[in-house]
Amino acid sequence: MRFRFFVLAFMSLLSMAVGAQNTSSQVVKIGIAAPLTGFSASNGKDVENAARLAFEEANAQGLVIGGKKIVFDIDAQDDAADPKTAVLIAQRFVDEGVSGVIGHYNSGCSVAASAVYRRAGIVQISPTSSSPSYTAQGFETTFRTISNDDQMASLAAKYSVETLGAKRIAVIDDSTDYGTNLVTEYVKLIQKQGAQMVSWQYTTPSSIDFRALLTTIKGLNPDLILYVGQDIQAAGLAKRIRQLGIRAKFMGEGGFTNEHFLPLAGQGAKGMLSWEYGLPRDRMPRAAELDAKLKARFGVGIVQFAPLAYDAAWAMINAMKAAESTDPNQYLGSLKTRSFDGVTGPIAFTSTGDLRDASATLYEEANGKWNVLAVERTVGK
Repeated sequence: MRFRFFVLAFMSLLSMAVGAQNTSSQVVKIGIAAPLTGFSASNGKDVENAARLAFEEANAQGLVIGGKKIVFDIDAQDDAADPKTAVLIAQRFVDEGVSGVIGHYNSGCSVAASAVYRRAGIVQISPTSSSPSYTAQGFETTFRTISNDDQMASLAAKYSVETLGAKRIAVIDDSTDYGTNLVTEYVKLIQKQGAQMVSWQYTTPSSIDFRALLTTIKGLNPDLILYVGQDIQAAGLAKRIRQLGIRAKFMGEGGFTNEHFLPLAGQGAKGMLSWEYGLPRDRMPRAAELDAKLKARFGVGIVQFAPLAYDAAWAMINAMKAAESTDPNQYLGSLKTRSFDGVTGPIAFTSTGDLRDASATLYEEANGKWNVLAVERTVGK
């Protein structure tokens, strides 16, 4: 009996040891890259906060993958919206052995860094990089949770010509990869629909004086002015357009419906139109819930792109769970084939890594508020 007791005790201890080994903790490093300083800092921090929240929630759940308790360790880096800095940060993440990257924010940064991630086999999901060139490279490691610029340009061009009836259109871009690519596609499409591009002007993300370019545009008497770029520059443009007495409609694309734009633009924003990526916040299935969580955790709710960043992070987490692995080579397949209901709606990717069910919303300023005029959807393959 004593021998049997010792055998049972030994087997029990052995079972406990095996169980403990199977659920031992594994630290999984995740990189987040965005501009945390400079003109886009508020949106960059918005992305970081939302992605960080998602991984913290996964940690709180006691997530077990491949028999091990997973603890996500986040490294958030400031790429300063600079492609050269983005490449350096990408190499840092590779050297750290991250299992995935949420970012970058700017298209130019994502495109520059994507080759580094591809060579290392690291999954990159950008919540905000909309340039078609990002996924057109054919890298199997690149994904995004935002519509691409071709989709947005198509919607904006159709509305400009068919609904607004604009015949003479002036365009302005901020000389970034994002701005130039979207305007290029927009111009092609309006011209196909019979409208005339009367002026194409350029500015930069740091410009503050727009008198010269707008004086040129005023002399051409356009029906519509389209600007693609940063919200701070758009606010300055809106003010100057009204000061110069330009009567054309002003349409922007670049995240202008955030809480900062209207106070910056003042009366210049009156009647302005703004195309934005994604659904209106009140039509996102769980945006209010996310906003409350962000306020409780960081003291700041959704600024602009937090829902897209949160969904990007959970897309990565869910793929790891499905594959029972945090190795990008293992969970990459699950990321390509699985879908889930995110804060912004259904999250699934096309064969190129684009968002399968993409949407865009047109807003119009009225009495100091943004009102929804139209919501458009495109479904990819």
